[in-house]
Amino acid sequence: MELWKSPQTKQLIRRTIAEDRARQDATTKALIRGTQKGKASVVVKATGILAGAAMLKQVFLEVDPTLQVTLNIPDGTAVKPGDVVAVIRGRISSMLKAERVALNFIQHLSGIASSTASYVHAVKGLKTQIMDTRKTTPGLRALEKYAVRAGGGKNHRMSLADGILIKDNHIAALRSEGLSINDIVAKTRRKSSPGLTLEIEAKTPDEAAQAAESGATIILLDNMNPEQIREAVRLIGGRALTEASGGITLENVRAIAETGVDRVSIGALTHSPKALDISLELE
Repeated sequence: MELWKSPQTKQLIRRTIAEDRARQDATTKALIRGTQKGKASVVVKATGILAGAAMLKQVFLEVDPTLQVTLNIPDGTAVKPGDVVAVIRGRISSMLKAERVALNFIQHLSGIASSTASYVHAVKGLKTQIMDTRKTTPGLRALEKYAVRAGGGKNHRMSLADGILIKDNHIAALRSEGLSINDIVAKTRRKSSPGLTLEIEAKTPDEAAQAAESGATIILLDNMNPEQIREAVRLIGGRALTEASGGITLENVRAIAETGVDRVSIGALTHSPKALDISLELE
């Protein structure tokens, strides 16, 4: 089933429309006849990558199923000022009621896609993959991770159930009971389902080497500088996939990728993107 038509997304759209009290729009009710019809365009005002066009369409149709919404540009497309994402025909009052909610979604998702694409471009020509995290807006994870894919990035775990990730707090709790890295990984193997990926966090190259010896599938190199990451990658020696995370920006991501790390995970892709400027223009 398409993400836009899933029960969860439909419920989200209805909740956001209710939150905005779109059907009780006092301004539109006072000024616009319900029978007045017209045409509006959804226009891009900045350079970026589009994501969420189908979501925009679903919002308009939820407010008024008689609206005709034509999408002109597919998600994942590079857009520039003046590009017309969609054309909407029908009741003007319905367009105005749906406008803010629809634009909120497409601006936010396109902002994530655009930010992701910038990171992907920064490591172009290298093997390193750009990945997201679970640092998402509550209730919007599926949409935000979709936007990361639209921008050329890859998804990390969708939820806590999708894989094992042993982080510093897990390690601290278990070390207080006398367990080593080898013990922790062995315990995880015994206690978890066979098909799950096992990733463990390391804060130093030596910890990364221990994790590789323990048989972890992926080693998360947490808040290491490029020199430390390069040394950790050397010590791991291909025995596990490597993932750098923490303190990564557009300015330093290429230097980190040049260490030979397999993946870079960036929380900022979803927790603090800049919305792409997109507007509704009534003709």
